Amino acid sequence: MRSKKKIRKRFILEGLITLLIVLSPIMFYSYKYMPSDTESLDFIIFKIGTNGFADARTAVWFYLIKLIPLVLLIIWFVTSKQWWYHAVLIPISMYSFQLYSAIFESSQEVDENEVFYVIAVTMVVVPIVYFIRVKLVDKHVHGIDLDAMDTELQILKEKEELRKEREKLEERQKTLSKKV
Repeated sequence: MRSKKKIRKRFILEGLITLLIVLSPIMFYSYKYMPSDTESLDFIIFKIGTNGFADARTAVWFYLIKLIPLVLLIIWFVTSKQWWYHAVLIPISMYSFQLYSAIFESSQEVDENEVFYVIAVTMVVVPIVYFIRVKLVDKHVHGIDLDAMDTELQILKEKEELRKEREKLEERQKTLSKKV
């Protein structure tokens, strides 16, 4: 019974993700169906103003060219099973910073200083991806298993400790045999 619920939830979630991907081109070009030369566009939940752009349609266009790739990249990041999926964080951060600056700042400053934020994210993501790659290459290409090496080193250390203890015991036995 539980497995059917899990399958149903997964089917619904994957269906919604697929629907979002399929509808992304329609959402991307939806700005063409909005009135031009307007100061603001009123939607059910929110209102979009010019925010420094020529009109509200241009603002919506700019938001969509940042939002739709961002959503698709987030879907890719969440659903990817590749070892390098952390590298997708770099374009995600780029689109995120650009969208944030487009929404919360005037349009004259959009796409100018976001590169500094992306560089900071890149400086964190690239070493993570590199170290994951190195571990995978060592394990699968060169056949180096770090866990096996650690256990082997631990065994060698224990053997060395046992050898030292045996030498101490033999020395004690010699000293005892001399006394007797």
